Amino acid sequence: MTDLLIFAIFFAALAIMNFYRFIKGPTAADRMVAADSADILISLAMVLFSLYSGRGIYLDISIISAMLGIINTMLVGRYLDRGRWLYHAEDNH
Repeated sequence: MTDLLIFAIFFAALAIMNFYRFIKGPTAADRMVAADSADILISLAMVLFSLYSGRGIYLDISIISAMLGIINTMLVGRYLDRGRWLYHAEDNH
């Protein structure tokens, strides 16, 4: 039980730092990385809760959440990098 409390305090500190970077981030890429880190922290918290409660459903939800977070990061990254992709496509012709 004390291990779970230590991890909860650690995750809360990391979540506060991620939230600060998400709000304060000077660029959209910084905000995207902070959102991806928050998604990873949420997935890890669900894994820990799954271990604590002994129910596997939280582990399944954690895996699905992590996969959707990866897809979200790729889509937002492609959106943010769209101008550079178009610029490089014109150079090759």
